[in-house]
Amino acid sequence: MANIYETERLKDEYLLFHYGKPEQIHSWGGGPDRALDFPKRIVERFSLGDVSRALDLGCAVGRSAFEMSRAAEEVVAIDYSHSFVEAGKVMQEHGRCEVSRLNEGKMLDSVHVEVPADAYPSRIKFEQGNAMDLRKDLGEFDRVLAANLLCRLGDPSLLLARLPGLVKVGGELVLTTPCTWLEEFTPSNYWPPGDTLEWLKMELGGYFELLEEHDEPFLIRETARKFQWTVALLTKWRRI
Repeated sequence: MANIYETERLKDEYLLFHYGKPEQIHSWGGGPDRALDFPKRIVERFSLGDVSRALDLGCAVGRSAFEMSRAAEEVVAIDYSHSFVEAGKVMQEHGRCEVSRLNEGKMLDSVHVEVPADAYPSRIKFEQGNAMDLRKDLGEFDRVLAANLLCRLGDPSLLLARLPGLVKVGGELVLTTPCTWLEEFTPSNYWPPGDTLEWLKMELGGYFELLEEHDEPFLIRETARKFQWTVALLTKWRRI
């Protein structure tokens, strides 16, 4: 089966999801505006203050990496999709790009999306990589973000086992997941044995202190009249 994360359509959907203005995403009064700007909102869960290094795992097309660049001298942004990584690099180089939107049927239009004006693109390094087999020389980070990644991995326990070595003692980890465990991404024998939150506590508790957990909605536009409205579980941890 072809990797959907390498398709042009999904790349454009994610560019709009990450960078689109509210009016570019939907035009319905009373729409689910609380679910907009998800990549920005989750970065805001990190504590205030400047840090040396930050890591965005599963960075997709890069909005959270740009948000992290405001307070980190260096941001490493990694995604498995070559298409997503190249889109992030385009945004880094040009600060904007044209996105094709599907309205209905085969009817398309296009809009331009832009990098946040107060980001520091030069601080970011985008690279393709596998979150289950990250390069050994990544080093340690003050902040690590893994957004909506766990339930898209073939064996998420491989990433969880690597996380203690990626986060500096005293550093922070923010994980989000919609807990949509699907056989097409993760064989069921690698799913959590029960509740995802309890599984995370069991897997990470010996290395991290759980600081907070709450729900974060997000919205992805598919067509002018069809959207994915999803609620992710967000957990924030401190390396002990």
